[in-house]
This record gives sequence, structure tokens and C-alpha cells, in this order.
Amino acid sequence: MTKILTGGVGKVEVAETVKKLALDGVEITVSSDMDAAMKLRAGQADYFLGTCHTGAGASLGVLVGLMGKDACHTFGRTVPTEDDVNGLLAEGKKVFGFAIDQIDLVAPVMARAIAARG
Repeated sequence: MTKILTGGVGKVEVAETVKKLALDGVEITVSSDMDAAMKLRAGQADYFLGTCHTGAGASLGVLVGLMGKDACHTFGRTVPTEDDVNGLLAEGKKVFGFAIDQIDLVAPVMARAIAARG
């Protein structure tokens, strides 16, 4: 089971969007940033999807500080393609930030790519 945590201002909306996809092998849970960092570091979760108004700062602030920038990627205001996400996952990225007003575009792409990795 792949465990995805959500955080930031749109954490509930991200979780609801991903749950509606009904992806096999994916568990999504609303979290706080600090709790997410601790669970990721302890191997109790696999990925984090964070949101803020710009997708560039507050969506990942705590996670960058605790996980290191090499584990994190922010899309800012861009909407990634499946290939973009697959490339980042292959690089070992586990923490992703994006803008709250793009949840309906970004969260499904992220969740499907994560689910496909198993």
C-alpha cells in the first residue's frame, strides 16, 4: 500500500480529489506538515502533496527544512504532465508542492503516477 499524505491550505481538497479516483493500492491521509515530515522520515508514509496559494513557498516550507531540498519539488503555478511527474519520481522526489487553485489538475496526475509506481 502506497501512503500519500496531504498538507497545506488545500489538504482536505487534495485528499478528496485523490479519494474520488479510487486508485488501487493508494491510501491518502490529511496531515500536518510536521507530522508528515516525521512519518516520511520514519518510513510510515511514502509521499506528500502540499498546497499553498502560489505552490512555491508555504506548500513545502517545513518539509524542505526537515527532508532536504533533494527530496522535494514544487510545481509553483505550472501543471505537470505525467512524464514530468514520472521523471521526478524516478529521481527519488517524495514531497511535492502546487497551487491550491490547481488541485483538480495536479492532484490526479500526481496520484495516478504514484499509483502506477506501486
